[in-house]
Amino acid sequence: MGRIYFRPTCILYTLYAFLGAIICCRPMLKDARATVTSSIPTIARYFTTKGRYEEVNPHLIGDIYAVNTSVLQALSPGCREMHLSAIIRHGTRYPTSKNVEKMQRLYNLIVHKASGNAIWVREIKEKFVMRYTEEMDGRLADKGVLDHKHLAVRLSKLFPSLVSREKLRGGKISFVTSSKHRCVNSTLAFKRGLTDLWSVEEEVEHTVNDTLMRFFDECPRFVKEVEEKPGSMAERDKFELGPEMQRVGEKMADRLGLPYNLINADMAQAAFHFCAYEFALNTVNSPWCRLFDEVDAQVMEYLNDLKQYWKRGYGHLINSQSSCILFHDLFSRLDKAAEESKSGGPISEAVSIQVGHAETLLPLLTLLGLFKDEVRLTAANFAAQGGRSFRTSRTLPYAANLVVALYDCDEGGELRVQALLNEEPLTFPGMEAAPLYRVLRQHYLPLLKSCVFEEVCRLPPQRK
Repeated sequence: MGRIYFRPTCILYTLYAFLGAIICCRPMLKDARATVTSSIPTIARYFTTKGRYEEVNPHLIGDIYAVNTSVLQALSPGCREMHLSAIIRHGTRYPTSKNVEKMQRLYNLIVHKASGNAIWVREIKEKFVMRYTEEMDGRLADKGVLDHKHLAVRLSKLFPSLVSREKLRGGKISFVTSSKHRCVNSTLAFKRGLTDLWSVEEEVEHTVNDTLMRFFDECPRFVKEVEEKPGSMAERDKFELGPEMQRVGEKMADRLGLPYNLINADMAQAAFHFCAYEFALNTVNSPWCRLFDEVDAQVMEYLNDLKQYWKRGYGHLINSQSSCILFHDLFSRLDKAAEESKSGGPISEAVSIQVGHAETLLPLLTLLGLFKDEVRLTAANFAAQGGRSFRTSRTLPYAANLVVALYDCDEGGELRVQALLNEEPLTFPGMEAAPLYRVLRQHYLPLLKSCVFEEVCRLPPQRK
């Protein structure tokens, strides 16, 4: 991009105009802020894996480059960054073809049969443009590109000696991605965020590694016992047919002026997706959001959390065990940096950026024992799970990220670890905020010894 030059007199006049606008037009600025706030659906915090990153970090709404340096308060001022590993979900994407098909069916149903008189119902019928096509099929959106470009800049501000121009040019920042287009394009966006920031034209290579970033497809036991096994998602299926979801469907039908039998769980989810995608992709508080009140949204959130819990989380042991390969990869990078630091030599890999999916992150977070509730999530205990830790709306928005940083803190050669989830401090179970690396490693030693991907993912021998 070419540089833009300003004359001093132009800057002065611009400054006068800006100050005048602040003094004279405070009510307008207040109204503008109110408009921004009102554009956020009241149910946005329940969008689970379809949620904006900004709902998890609302301070970014005012300044997308804002960095909360207080997240590193657990470290002493003398600590020096040695290595950074980041495992990141792709950015905001379009709906998959499967979801588009459901959304199209609901839209057609409303246009041709809905008799509701509310203004927002008429807006759906007469003004809403069905902009989603099956060809989009989960592709990265423009917002998703920005998600990763902005995240790259914030990480460079948070870890300036690691995510730096010198490290990039020196080949000390590595990039690994899933083969899915949304992940590859997120990786390219992250790299572009750095090269734009530093005004460099570096050709930085990346590696596609589905064995690492889509391990769930490479784990035969997971595929057989969870992905393909009837009944593995029984709790989610029961909740879908239960009284809470039935009530959501009935309220939705009443608002649209449709018979109850036309609104099933698929249609309720399609409407929820309309609301979530219109907001995530276009920052629009659409009329689709009016189909749900907060209680409805909590039910819809729980339905998806049941799916994630039983398919990727604590529901089945193999869910987390399938991430053993990524778990070992993380610790091998930390081990290597720790050894190089101990020997007094240079750190060969300063930063590792790995881009995958929500399905990449969640099994690893589960294997690490994070966000585990005492009581398992079931179809029968929705009312008792209002304060649960396992809540994907907070942990797995678009561009969700787990960052693990290694520090030398001048403690007799001891290294410390600081973990962040979505740029907020993360404490490992039963440990202090920034533990010694050897203590952290000892804590996970049983997994480091036993969690062998090839072994846990091997199908048991069939009985004759």
